[in-house]
Amino acid sequence: MSPEPAYQHGTPSQTGILLVNLGTPAAPTAEALRPYLKQFLSNPRVVEMPRWLWWPILNGIILNTRPKESAKKYAHIWMPQGSPLKVHTERQVRLLLDFLGERIQPVPVVEYAMSIGSPSVAEVLGRMQQKGCERILVLPLYPQYAASSTASAFDGVFAQLEKMRNAPAIRTVKHYHDHPGYIAALAQNVRDYWLRIDGSGSRPDKLVMSFHGVPRFTLDKGDPYHCECQKTGRLLAEALELNADQYQICFQSRFGKTEWLRPYTTETLEQLGRQHTRRVDVVCPGFVSDCLETLEEIAMEGKALFVQAGGHEFHYIPCLNERDDWIEALADIALSNLQGWLGLEQSKEELTGSRQRALQLGAKE
Repeated sequence: MSPEPAYQHGTPSQTGILLVNLGTPAAPTAEALRPYLKQFLSNPRVVEMPRWLWWPILNGIILNTRPKESAKKYAHIWMPQGSPLKVHTERQVRLLLDFLGERIQPVPVVEYAMSIGSPSVAEVLGRMQQKGCERILVLPLYPQYAASSTASAFDGVFAQLEKMRNAPAIRTVKHYHDHPGYIAALAQNVRDYWLRIDGSGSRPDKLVMSFHGVPRFTLDKGDPYHCECQKTGRLLAEALELNADQYQICFQSRFGKTEWLRPYTTETLEQLGRQHTRRVDVVCPGFVSDCLETLEEIAMEGKALFVQAGGHEFHYIPCLNERDDWIEALADIALSNLQGWLGLEQSKEELTGSRQRALQLGAKE
C-alpha cells in the first residue's frame, strides 16, 4: 500500500477531474523513444499477442530499429515548448479550469495524466489525493471508445487504486463520439478552416475523415470502436451537409502485417491522387489534440502520397486543440458526469464545526 497523505480534521474534500491522454516521449530522440515505445508496446491492450511470441519481436527487432525512425518524425513536429500533444493537453486543462470557474463554485481540481510517459497516472492521482480529492471523474481524451486506448487508461487508474488504502470514489467517461457539443465543434472547425483558405468557404472535392486504426480482429471480438467512428463521421457529414460522395471515412497508423480496419488512409489518398482529384481536405475527428499522427503522418506523409500519386491541392485541417467551442463541450461532458457530486463540498463553517467536534472527542490536532 502507498502511504496515505497526512489527514487533518476539518480539511475540505474536493471533487477532481482527471483528463487522460496517450502520452509522448520526453524528447525527439532515439534515447527518449526507446523507453516510451517499450512501455506502449508492452501493454497487452495495445498488442494482443502471446507474450512468448511478441517479446522477442519487440525486444529483438522493434526496439532496436523503430526508436531512431520515430525520433526523426517527432523532430519534424516538435514545438519550442515540447511535444505538441503535451502542449495542447496542458492548455486544454488550463482553459477547462477557467471555463468551469465561470460556471460553478467551488471549482473542481482539474489535472491531466498520460497513460504512457509523464506525468504518469500514478503520479497525478497521488497529487490529487494530496489535494483532498475524494471524488474523481476520469475523462479520457478519446471520443471513440477502444480497448487499446480508453480501457487502457482505465486500467492505469484502477491499478493505482489497488495501491491506495483510502481510495477515492471514481467515475469514468466511456465515450462521447456522438455528443452534440463535440460534433458541433468539429463541424465549425471545418467550416472555419474552409473560410480561411480563400475567404469564400469553398469546399474540397473530397473530405477525408481519418481515424486512428486498430486491428480488424478487435471488431470481431466486440470492440465498438469501428461503429463509433462511423457514427462520428456520419454526424459530422450531416452537420456539414455533405452527401455520401463528398466524404470518406478511413483509418490510419497501421502497425505490423495483420489486417486493420479498412479502408486505409494511405490507400485512400493514393487512390484519390491517381484519380487526379483537384482538392482533398483531411480532418482527424478522433484526435482532440494535434500530435505525431496528425501533424507528421497526415499533414506531411499523407500530403506527399496524394501529390506523388497525381493529386493537386491537399489541406490538413487541424484538430480541435484549444477552440472555445471544444472546451465548452468538454466542460459539458464533465459536468453531466459530475451530477450528484457537485455541491458535496462542505462550507467553511461546516468544516470548522466538524473539526471542533472531532477535537472534543479526542482527535489529534
